[in-house]
Amino acid sequence: MSGNIYTFKVHLEQGERLDKFLALMLVEHSRSRLQSLIKEGRVKVNGIIQTKTGLSLITGDIVEIEIPEIAATELKAEEIPLDILFENSDLVIINKPAGMVVHPAPGHSSGTLVHAALGMVDDWEGIGGELRPGIVHRLDKDTSGLIIVAKNEKSLRWLQDQFRLRKVQKVYLTLVDGKPPTPVGRIEAAIARDPAHRKQMAIVSDNKGRSAVTEYRTIQEYAHHTLIEAHPLTGRTHQIRLHMAFIKCPIVGDTIYGKKKPTLNIERHFLHAYRITITLPNETEPRTFTAPLPDNLQKILNNIN
Repeated sequence: MSGNIYTFKVHLEQGERLDKFLALMLVEHSRSRLQSLIKEGRVKVNGIIQTKTGLSLITGDIVEIEIPEIAATELKAEEIPLDILFENSDLVIINKPAGMVVHPAPGHSSGTLVHAALGMVDDWEGIGGELRPGIVHRLDKDTSGLIIVAKNEKSLRWLQDQFRLRKVQKVYLTLVDGKPPTPVGRIEAAIARDPAHRKQMAIVSDNKGRSAVTEYRTIQEYAHHTLIEAHPLTGRTHQIRLHMAFIKCPIVGDTIYGKKKPTLNIERHFLHAYRITITLPNETEPRTFTAPLPDNLQKILNNIN
């Protein structure tokens, strides 16, 4: 064995699962990560290797775990400039440009935000035992704006919990075709994978998809378009794009869920993650971060009638 060895004496009034006990003792590691280490044979109970994650412990048991050194990632750092708005020892907040994919995937093996982050930041502590960035949430390829990337597993879990518990306030700016039915509104429409187009999502009945809620507010009305501030209360894939189309106000430039031919001269959809309010790890009060509209989107607003 190689790496760091930690030893704990169990003090319990009643039985406790091995993985749950270790998660309480080693809060900087996720339970799934600890379960993997147990299955790899890196945990001993009273000197005997145990590979059963649900093993029951009793008071007096001695638990020993080896946490291996962080392994180098197979991902290659790339010298791609990023607009970093905030950084500390736990995370990085980036103003992502449109056209950049967040995470490597088939067809996108390079040039992603993850590759760029590896090239721009040098104090990654590792996620899941691998020296890589932790993606907290995602933005579509052609959506610009704020995205948070964790540097270590503890921060990743903290930030993900903030999103899961809906303690994060996200605000997007979007220019839509037409005019919404009311200046301020709330859209509730479930979302699921489109069975006819597996790379797309669709609005479905409540019993066939996941609930999705978006609140919106009109910022500026134009002759044939409306600038809207969208506040998603849930985080479904393509949520704002689908919800705007659902109320007959598709996002300008969204050729998948909106008009096939954009009504304005734009090469992407007009959707920007403008503001986020979140409590950061090791802090008690929420902070707000803002990313101004990209120049190309601001130019469209300046020239619109």
